[in-house]
Amino acid sequence: MPSEIPAQDPALLARLTAALERLLASPPAEVDWHGAPAYVWDGAARPVGRLAAPGLDQLRGIDEQKALVTEKVARLAQGACAHDMLLWGARGMGKSALLRAAVIAVQAADPTALALVQVAPAALATVPALFSALADIPRQFLIFFDDIGFAEGDSVGPRSLRSWLEGGIEARPANLRLAVTSNRRAIVARHAGEQDDPLNPRDARDDALALADRFGLVVGFHNCSQGDYLAIIAGYAQPLGLDWEPGEAIAWAAQRGARSGRVAWQFVVELAGRAGKAMS
Repeated sequence: MPSEIPAQDPALLARLTAALERLLASPPAEVDWHGAPAYVWDGAARPVGRLAAPGLDQLRGIDEQKALVTEKVARLAQGACAHDMLLWGARGMGKSALLRAAVIAVQAADPTALALVQVAPAALATVPALFSALADIPRQFLIFFDDIGFAEGDSVGPRSLRSWLEGGIEARPANLRLAVTSNRRAIVARHAGEQDDPLNPRDARDDALALADRFGLVVGFHNCSQGDYLAIIAGYAQPLGLDWEPGEAIAWAAQRGARSGRVAWQFVVELAGRAGKAMS
């Protein structure tokens, strides 16, 4: 016979009560796919009440990239044919910020036309469930994979992404497109010690780029020149009424070993802090 629960054990009773409450708890409310400008998907959807990004006019030094991406995002919002996008290249040059800013721009005209859905890195395996949830929603969606990269030996992730891009049985529905950012065009990591097949050295390179080639739009972001770096600072500082010296900005970048949009933003944050101003 199992022993009886001691009636005078308040800690045990409290744990049992808590366990029963969890079992009887109501299931989470169904997400409203029309009610937010953006969502985070980590196996379930979490609405994001405010999508934050610099204004498009503040993003300097990437004019060609900005024109390409904003046009494609606007097409998707209109329900017209639009490409899946790969934004690749130098760190801190505004790949993610540009995608968010482009979505904010189209939402200014029609808040309900398009939503951004960012997929958490650990949730790739659940993306088919996301596609299923969105397939019959009368709204356009940009599915965002930020800073994606697949580990050496990972064949499942790249294969799934190929299927979503090319129309496998888990292909994305017509009302959504994929936007991926990565530091490398090939996406799949390769190591300097790897040896290509000496009989056909192009095969290894072509295989590494095959995933990127499945995107309809591939946009490169390159290292920042000094002129572009200063222009980016001006774009951020001017609306805030911040005074700054180019020499100090150049020294700031030198201390960090890089010039980029991110470093420029960090410099402007420093300027704003000195001036006692807040930044959204």
